[in-house]
Amino acid sequence: MIDWARLERLAAERLHDGRRFLNRHPTPHHGLREFLRWQRQTRGRFPARLDFPVRRPDPALLRAPADAPRFTWIGHATYLVQYQGWNLLTDPVFSERCSPLSFAGPKRTVPPALSIDELPEIHAVLVSHNHYDHLDRDSVRALNRRFGDRLRWFAPTGVGAWLRRRGIKQVVELGWWQHHRDPAFHAFCVPAQHFSGRAAGDRNRTLWCGWRLDWPDFRLFFAGDTGYAPVFQEIRQVLGPVDVALLPIGAYQPRWFMSPVHINPDEAVRIHRDLQAHRSLAMHWGTFVLTDEPLDEPPRALAEARRRHGVADKAFRVPGHGDTLALHDGELEDATG
Repeated sequence: MIDWARLERLAAERLHDGRRFLNRHPTPHHGLREFLRWQRQTRGRFPARLDFPVRRPDPALLRAPADAPRFTWIGHATYLVQYQGWNLLTDPVFSERCSPLSFAGPKRTVPPALSIDELPEIHAVLVSHNHYDHLDRDSVRALNRRFGDRLRWFAPTGVGAWLRRRGIKQVVELGWWQHHRDPAFHAFCVPAQHFSGRAAGDRNRTLWCGWRLDWPDFRLFFAGDTGYAPVFQEIRQVLGPVDVALLPIGAYQPRWFMSPVHINPDEAVRIHRDLQAHRSLAMHWGTFVLTDEPLDEPPRALAEARRRHGVADKAFRVPGHGDTLALHDGELEDATG
């Protein structure tokens, strides 16, 4: 049950210093000086690229209405979520690189499991923040060319202006704890412990967030990108438990630099428990080389974390690229047979 009075009080809070947005809970400094220290330590060496298998999603299945919640991992933080005739994407990145440059920057280790042309009709997009591995200009433009005003974009405060400059007209722009009732679901913009910026001078000028979506009989949480903080217990206290949470498990080393903004697998399990998520699905790993841990380490570390926290394997699953799972009778099952 939603605590509407507390939700309204939280939505009225101002977490802005007049120039930049602030995290709900203080975090250690995470800026240019620390980034340069990290680059000196790595000396340009990053983990080896690995070739992960990519499963070809069934186009006929994805075109069919989903009577049960259905999830296809396209790669990184991009999921196709389908339910009750509605299809939505999370943080759509389909480009080869997550970078302002087409010839440099982190490159995909595997292609997206679906191209934009192969997608079924998309009705909504959730954007968590404006980093290049979560908000990609070419992907936004391609989605707009294909779906136009039929597609509604949900974005945190400040990101709507960026979308509108790229020709997007249907934008729902919300701050933390604000909400919007859509024909299919009720969307809540919720806090994350992160930061924003696409250039040297715009750090934290736009907001970052997670999303909670409520259908009459199903509740979804999309974390976006986040460090660990008490915000997830608070989200559960205000909005109640969730049926499925989409949680990041990669891009976490070195911890001295990444912990303020990226959770590791152990913290992902803690968030799963904080949210009282019935089931969780992993994301944000195995697609781009972003940090120091081996690309194939996050699923192994997650398995160890589940054992430490007493969480069943089936409660927090790691799909492969292109896998489609559906929620039937509370269990996530392979939907492709």
